Amino acid sequence: MSDRGDGPLLLVIDIGNTNAVVGLFSGASLMADFRIESRRNRTSDEYYALLEPLFRRAGYSLTSVKDVVVATVVPPTVFPLTKFARELTGREPFFVDHRVDVGLKLLYHRPEEMGADRLVNAVYAWRKWGGCIVVDFGTATTFDVVSPGGEYLGGCIVPGIRISMDALFDYASRLPRIEVGRPDNAIGRSTEEAMKAGVYYGYVAMVDGLARRLQREAGFPARVIATGGLATMIAQDSETIEVVDGNLTLLSLEMLYREFGATR
Repeated sequence: MSDRGDGPLLLVIDIGNTNAVVGLFSGASLMADFRIESRRNRTSDEYYALLEPLFRRAGYSLTSVKDVVVATVVPPTVFPLTKFARELTGREPFFVDHRVDVGLKLLYHRPEEMGADRLVNAVYAWRKWGGCIVVDFGTATTFDVVSPGGEYLGGCIVPGIRISMDALFDYASRLPRIEVGRPDNAIGRSTEEAMKAGVYYGYVAMVDGLARRLQREAGFPARVIATGGLATMIAQDSETIEVVDGNLTLLSLEMLYREFGATR
């Protein structure tokens, strides 16, 4: 396979509690993206060994990466990612968190407690769609509310759908472990069908119910934007989700890098 990574590239990494999403940008264009398991104790050498084959398969090389931008909610990953970026590019990685003035007025009582992904998602969604609610389906499902004037109002956090499914298996001895999926009907005719229907359609109802309540409390017609691994599936039956953008976090990190990280 020919190497299409001749020009300088930007490596974007979003570290979540369960998965890490990695994107490769040429300018503002997302050229490739991958999803890998998050591991707290992964070394800098392991990042290189893991990512290089993925990049090669897509026709690129890590040697063409000029800079690295990171958002992480897992503090132990900061040191190995910093070492990885230094060895790869000769530069410190650009970490995005509450200390970067992204243009939002943060009304969170303790901004340092905000997950970097929540801040990153909120600023991109606000700039693109105005006043909005961002729903991110990850290990936890987060709801973040931004006013039309750029105030980050706060939000709420609930267990992710996979955590909910695992809890049924862990705490109910007669219930089997099931996979996340969209059942055809809400009326299940077996224990497994009933579990899938209850978790899935119950989760859809929870998303819609919380989104409507947040809209009422916010006092403006907030557009509901969904991202994360299960966003497309949940959006099929949601009555409130209007936009699904699975690459929201990566696109926002690239945007923030251009504005704040490229000239650091």
